[in-house]
Amino acid sequence: MNCEWDQYLRILPLWMREEVNRAGKDKLLELRLRLNLPPEMVFSEGSRYLKRMTQQQDLNNCINAATGYSPWASETVSRGYITVPGGHRIGICGTYINTKQSNQILRPSMLCLRVARDFPGIAKSAATTAESTLILGRPGSGKTTLLRDLIRQYGSSNNGSIAVVDEREELFPRAQDNLCFSPGTHTDVLSGCGKLRGIEMVLRSMTPAFIAVDEITAKEDCEALLHAGWCGVRLLATAHATDTYDLRKRPIYRPLIESNLFQRFLIMKPDKTWYMERSAV
Repeated sequence: MNCEWDQYLRILPLWMREEVNRAGKDKLLELRLRLNLPPEMVFSEGSRYLKRMTQQQDLNNCINAATGYSPWASETVSRGYITVPGGHRIGICGTYINTKQSNQILRPSMLCLRVARDFPGIAKSAATTAESTLILGRPGSGKTTLLRDLIRQYGSSNNGSIAVVDEREELFPRAQDNLCFSPGTHTDVLSGCGKLRGIEMVLRSMTPAFIAVDEITAKEDCEALLHAGWCGVRLLATAHATDTYDLRKRPIYRPLIESNLFQRFLIMKPDKTWYMERSAV
């Protein structure tokens, strides 16, 4: 496991760093800071709370530290998140002001600081054959982490180039224009672009053997994947479903199932391991 723990601690207010550090980089999933409430440390088995209340200055200090003390210079603040060195991600809620150009947070009232961990090698056994693959699991089950390494495994082999349409910059987050995780030597990453437009762009310009996207959530996503599949490109993706039975019950995914677009499914278990099922069509 790789985790830039020191980078995570640096964005926290000084008074909470020691206790968060004792929680350990191997166990803490995220830290939630809510104005006038005690900070919540979230673990897989539950939550623990710090004793001191979160103040407005604590929220401001986190954003300042994450953006180099120029909070409104961050392009992603207006989209509700900041990515910091090491791939750690801060989700932001608060009061927005609407402008003609964009939406910008005027006064944050809640931050969710997610710990980024990378697990090189966890998808090695799944990368022995070059097939279109859909990873299934509940939110927080490890789908994105597995997909990231599957991309890296293929992208480090001679199976052709991989184009990643990283709409929310969670597969390969950027900090100061650098990718926080290695994508592999044959991988090209398009960050911050919607799936529909991004898939069309890389399909036309990058001649990929694979196209990878995270979280299929809309009809337009499915249509873009179908188009790419019809063009002979293999696909790597994730979807919210507990298993293939659950997937087939969801109308949005029916075209993907009926077209046999994916040859196999990797299904996440509660302990974040996975098992494989072949397409039955």
